[in-house]
Amino acid sequence: MLLKTFGWSFAVTAVGLAAAVLYGGWTAFGIVAILSILEISLSFDNAVVNAGILKKMSAFWQRIFLTVGVLIAVFGMRLVFPVVIVAVTAKKSPIDAVNLALTDKDQYQQLVTDAHPAIAAFGGMFLLMIFLDFIFEDRDIQWLRWIERPLAKLGKIDMLSVCIALIVLLITSFTFATHAHQHGGAHTDKAQTVLIAGIAGLITYLVVGGLSGFFEDRLEEEEEREHEREEEARRTGKDRSAVVLAGKAAFFMFLYLEVLDASFSFDGVIGAFAITNDIILMALGLGIGAMYVRSLTVYLVRQGTLDDYVYLEHGAHYAIGALAVILMVTIRYQINEVITGLVGVVLIAWSFWSSVRRNRALAAAEGKDTTSDERTEVSSGV
Repeated sequence: MLLKTFGWSFAVTAVGLAAAVLYGGWTAFGIVAILSILEISLSFDNAVVNAGILKKMSAFWQRIFLTVGVLIAVFGMRLVFPVVIVAVTAKKSPIDAVNLALTDKDQYQQLVTDAHPAIAAFGGMFLLMIFLDFIFEDRDIQWLRWIERPLAKLGKIDMLSVCIALIVLLITSFTFATHAHQHGGAHTDKAQTVLIAGIAGLITYLVVGGLSGFFEDRLEEEEEREHEREEEARRTGKDRSAVVLAGKAAFFMFLYLEVLDASFSFDGVIGAFAITNDIILMALGLGIGAMYVRSLTVYLVRQGTLDDYVYLEHGAHYAIGALAVILMVTIRYQINEVITGLVGVVLIAWSFWSSVRRNRALAAAEGKDTTSDERTEVSSGV
């Protein structure tokens, strides 16, 4: 099971490290290995959240996520995305941007750094919306009840998450503008950039997440009438409607996963420049890490880990919220990638341990033959 799930990751690791040695010797080998570990540590919460979505998809779409999705993640976000950012912000052609990345790595790194406010605002808003929609939803199982219970009640207010996200974006952009004025006003235009990029991130979330949720709901409704639909299809000879609907639902969930992965990868791509400004080594290292994150996602789904450890998804979403805040803060202040990674790891480890304690309490309750009311109380959260 382990080899079957992580086989491609092991193969990509071997090829990637070998390519690094051929490209830049053992120094490049070490850089690629470090970048791989960086990507995995920063994206573990990504794997947990992805698993919660991927478990709703068929085995076929899980394979698509591991194949086509990996190509998008590795070549799109880890190789093409930094080049596109430079091309757009520096008003250069893609060819000039690639040439700059290969021939003048210092200037290329500076251009990507200059684009960081827009990247952070877009990714930060997208991730913040994921966290807010999760925390404002009324759930049967609650982890930190003293936080989640009152927020679930507030979540009954329509569009509350969007309003809060926009307030955070306005505060961030105006704070940045004030900071720029205090330093001579050289970068006041960045405040507008942050505002536009943040709104773009919000719109992207609403469009992709909305379409995904719409088709997922439609699919669930259709599945409830599956037998009736099959009988009608046999009579009329038309049986393609269910397939088309399932395809749309799966496609938009897949699209949502890719945008989610892109938002998670922002901090990894930016953080990689602290280690190297060589785009080839960056793509190799982050690509290997991205492959492991995807394999881990599928492993969590097939092992049913999220069902066994029910607070893991909560911990991952709290980590998403922390990452969103960190991304917005990095518009003005520099935060070490180690801190970013540790916040996510600590929150997920805490939620895992809480899940273990819950399982032990449930087992002890069953052993003592407690009443159903007592069991419900035990299972309601920490």
